[in-house]
Amino acid sequence: MKTQLLNNAYLRTTSPSVQLPEYERDKLNIGILHIGVGAFHRSHQALYTNELIEKINALSWGICGIGLLPADKELFLALKKQDYLYTVQVKEPAETSNTVVVGSMREYIFGPDDPESVFKKIADPKVKIITLTITEGGYSCNQTTGELDNKAPNIQYDLQNPGMPKTVYGYLRKGLIRRMKNEGGPLTILSCDNIQHNGDMMSRMLLSFLSTDKPLQDWVQENITFPNCMVDRITPITTPEDRQLFYDSFQLIDHCLVVCESFRQWIIEDKFISGRPEWEKVGVQFVDDVGSYEKMKLQLLNAGHSVLGFLGSLCGYIYVHEAAQDELLSQFLKGFMDYEVTPVLDPVPGIDLEKYKKTVLERFTNPFIKDQLRRICLESSAKIPKFILPTINNQLEKGGSLHRSALVVAAWCVYCMRPEINGKKWIIEDVMAKELQEKALESRKNRLAFLKITAVFGNLIEEERFTIIYEQALDQLLNSKNVREIIAARIGSESD
Repeated sequence: MKTQLLNNAYLRTTSPSVQLPEYERDKLNIGILHIGVGAFHRSHQALYTNELIEKINALSWGICGIGLLPADKELFLALKKQDYLYTVQVKEPAETSNTVVVGSMREYIFGPDDPESVFKKIADPKVKIITLTITEGGYSCNQTTGELDNKAPNIQYDLQNPGMPKTVYGYLRKGLIRRMKNEGGPLTILSCDNIQHNGDMMSRMLLSFLSTDKPLQDWVQENITFPNCMVDRITPITTPEDRQLFYDSFQLIDHCLVVCESFRQWIIEDKFISGRPEWEKVGVQFVDDVGSYEKMKLQLLNAGHSVLGFLGSLCGYIYVHEAAQDELLSQFLKGFMDYEVTPVLDPVPGIDLEKYKKTVLERFTNPFIKDQLRRICLESSAKIPKFILPTINNQLEKGGSLHRSALVVAAWCVYCMRPEINGKKWIIEDVMAKELQEKALESRKNRLAFLKITAVFGNLIEEERFTIIYEQALDQLLNSKNVREIIAARIGSESD
């Protein structure tokens, strides 16, 4: 079999070895801009859109990807060589791999090299929706105030250099000014990041950034909607081994391959001001209020990932499935979900919570995904306030259990303090890495030093009922060489 690079020419092959898009890609119109074209977007929103185009020939909803960070250039160049085609490979223990080439992305613009093209696309009246996966840290939200961090260097830069922006807000401001002046019409901005009330946050941050331009701010409030949505699909970093196995199987070169699990979920508030794709025809659920679904997912699945990330790393594991298959860690995580998270969740319409939690545990054990714990732990300064702290704060209000949550926070402190276990090293990959490590090391003498990072923990250090349990957990982790014994001791601690 002849080796080929995945591109438009491959689509014309007479005997393809993978599932190809059957619609006419050259007739796709750009109706969606997506900012932050990572692996998750490619395995989730872009795949849903690809399936919809296949099903009903929805050719007005092609996607233009936008990269805003210098690190995005490698993917931009790779996708360009492949005519913006890539493959999604679903891997599950109980079924044969499902492999599909996705064609819904028609363009990709690398903002740092060509900001003008980004501005033009935002202003284009054919574009009806802008979706975002810019990670929790991309919103520049001050965790203590819940407002835009105007002192952040990139925010300050964009306020002073509107022609060459660095943040999503700077690009949006320039493009929306043109859209407003050219009467480009209303628009929906749809955040798809793991943040509760992500649409509300995007609206609040953007309007704050535009506070010095009252006409534009007023126009945005009248002409742009910001639906909240909940997204879910475990999509790890694609490894060289994944690419080699793909090549060996199909004799096809794909530098943009995405590997993911079969489970996926997308729940969206139906608040689109200028039309939308009929995503419900391919499994998307539209609701009036996504809040309870968001909270469930963030505080069970995402928080569960963090639990395994820190404790699994301290136990010497490399991969999520290794930690999840450890009976002790699995039992600890189940107790965390049952005794600390579940009591503070809101009713979730149409969801069997016990079944959902069981599914989460099963998904984590999938050995074919090979999701690394280091990926789970990166940028935790933005994740912990969204995934773990809401449970802690709710339990403080209710007088409920904090034993497991406190141990997880203490494990994060030790993770930042001692980036090596059993000879296995890791790097603290976080925008706040320096402060995290400094406060973690200070915790050897002052056990509460880590909690003094108010940008992460807010006023948690003032909650004595938590700090007592946290200090005890940190003492145990620092004074014992057997992390498993400490974890075992926490199992069964359903009350304080």
